[in-house]
This record gives sequence, C-alpha cells and structure tokens, in this order.
Amino acid sequence: MKKKSIFNSLLFKLVFGIILGIFIGRVSNETLMMIFDTVKSVLGQLIFYAVPIIILGFITPAIVSLSEDAGKVLTTTLVICYLSSIGAAFFSLIVGNAVIPSLNIASEVAGQREIPESIFKLGIDPLMPVMTALVTSIIFGLAVVWTKSETFTKLLKEFNNITLEIVNRVIIKILPFFIFTTFAELSYTGVINEQLPVFIKIILIVIVMHYIWLALLYGIGGTISKTNPMEVLKHYGPAYVTALGTMSSAATLSVALKQVRKAKTLDAKIRDFVIPLCSNTHLCGSVLTETFFVMVVSQILYGKIPAMGDMILFILLLGIFAIGAPGVPGGTVMASLGLIISVLGFGDNGTALMLSIFALQDSFGTACNITGDGAIALMVTGLFKKVPKEEIKIEENI
Repeated sequence: MKKKSIFNSLLFKLVFGIILGIFIGRVSNETLMMIFDTVKSVLGQLIFYAVPIIILGFITPAIVSLSEDAGKVLTTTLVICYLSSIGAAFFSLIVGNAVIPSLNIASEVAGQREIPESIFKLGIDPLMPVMTALVTSIIFGLAVVWTKSETFTKLLKEFNNITLEIVNRVIIKILPFFIFTTFAELSYTGVINEQLPVFIKIILIVIVMHYIWLALLYGIGGTISKTNPMEVLKHYGPAYVTALGTMSSAATLSVALKQVRKAKTLDAKIRDFVIPLCSNTHLCGSVLTETFFVMVVSQILYGKIPAMGDMILFILLLGIFAIGAPGVPGGTVMASLGLIISVLGFGDNGTALMLSIFALQDSFGTACNITGDGAIALMVTGLFKKVPKEEIKIEENI
C-alpha cells in the first residue's frame, strides 16, 4: 500500500492555510480582501448548508441502529454533556477566583480595519436551522425504532452513505480554503496583530485550562470504557486545527467524524450517534471560557468579580443554554447574553467587551469543544457497549 505524503494530509493543508492566511492578510489591499471575503462567504454558506444534512445523515441512522437503547443513550449523552459543561465552568470559577485578582489586565482594545463588502453574495440557506435538524433527527429516528420500519431503516442506511460522500468529496475539500480566507481576514482587520496581545495573559490561562479539562475528560472516558483514551485522542489533530480555523463546532463536524472513525476502541453505532449530537450540545470549552471571561470583564469594569451566588446561578443556567446554543462562531456567548445581562448585571459596555474578548479565543474554545466529544463517546461506549479487553488487543495489533 502506497504511503500517503504528509503534504497531502488534511492536517498539513489546514496548518498551511492558517499560516498563509495570516501572511497574505497583512499585505493585502482592499480589492484583494474583497475577493477573499466573497470566496469565504460562498464557501461558508456551502459548509453551513451541509451541516443540517450531516446531522440528519448521521444521528437518525445511528438512533435506528441503536434500536431499543436509543432513548437511554440519548438521555445519558445529554446528561454527560451538561455535567461536563458545568464541571468545566466550576473549574474555571475556582481558577478565576484564585488568579484574576492578581492580574494586571488592560481594558483598551485597539481599533480594527473593516472588511470591504463582498463583490456579490449568494443566498445558500440551509434546509433548516441546526437545532431543528437536531430535534428532527432525534424524533424521526426514535419514531422509526418505535414502528420498526424496515423500509426506512434501509433508506436511512443509504442516506448515511450519501452523507459520507458529501463530507469527503465536498466539505473536506473546501475546508482549507475556507480557513485560509478566515485567517486572512483576521490578519487584515488587526485582530491577530493588535487585539490578541491585549488579552494574551488570560487567553493563555484559558487555553491551559482547556487542556487540563480535556485530560480529565479523557481520563474519565478511558476509565469507564476500560480502554486507552489516546486511541481516540490521537486522531483529533485535524479536527482540532479545523476548529481553530472555523471557530465552529458545526463546521468542524465533518472532519471530526472522518477522524474519529479511525479510533478502534469506540463502538461504531454509538460513535456515529454521539459525535454529531455532541457537536451541538457539548460546549465545555466555550462554557469554561465564558465563565472565566465574565469574571475578567467584571474585574475590569466594576473592580470586582461577581458574587459567588450569582456565578453559581449563572453557571447552572449557562450549562442548559450551551446545550441549545448553535455550534457556530460565538454561538455560546450569543445564546447566553440574556444571562450575562440579567444574572450578572452587565450593561452595554460589559456585553460589548465580553463579545470582543470572547471572539479573540473562540477558536480555542471550539477546538476544546470538538475534541472533548471523543471523550464523551468513550464514556457512552463504556456504559452501553463494553468491548472485551481481548478484542481490543486483537484490533490494536491489526
């Protein structure tokens, strides 16, 4: 079998797209950025158009294949997602209370150049909103199980194969170009060159917390499934980099599905159900980040961290909002603005600063979200489809 060149690998293309985008963005003029913005708009619409199809094409067939365990698996997965999110938030609360008061955080944010308006815009709207697709896939999948429809079971299996081809032949191919244009815009506007250094300390702290939380999740996943969690984690490189570029769990779903299928220790049926579901319901990285950042913004504007009671209420509600938040750039913070205003009492300046600082690290929060989904899949596999140790050893030696 011919070994695949590293230059043809998805990971290399994604990293190259990021580096090239940053460089080109710094030297581009308005005309060139107008072209890049147009290309980004078209590619982005294609990607987000496919997201509901991917959800329907993976979750619904996965529910049907799980049969009588579908309801239990769904409930268990959602509970784990919620516990992971609020657990990450409480971890962030503890670290924030210990670290933030001692930090000298600047509040001035440098101005940005505006992106020129696109040459033209296409109206490639998704067939339905992401959450509508998620609910539809769950209800329809359960209905097929309840009625034991053999016809729809076969159709859904074919639909799953069709969706896989869409992912491999369309989405995976255009992702490096989409990431290139995204980072070109970030570099052109000055986000990377000017705004990032303002909050470099707190962003680095948050990223370290992401890694600690992922280590904890995979440790728990490996313990429950009685397998080596690295067998899953080691395949997440391209998905992590894609999340850094797209800042969207939904847009990264196709890459995550492609990569996690290489893991030998995950039950296939549970994997194809849990990964798409978690891409929209498991936002531990974003929740961890938002919790830390609301404390930072409160310290900047009001000279103190919010009261502990307010933070606990905020975290418990934020975990619920995160499950319903869209897996798109800034989806978590946008969905929870009501909590930031009503529970924590932030005004216009607070919400504006919150949105700005969150945007600076959104890619890392998204990468934590999508990578953590593999740990959730490990946990659910261990709870419902325990794989004998002997079988795992045989598979690892193949």
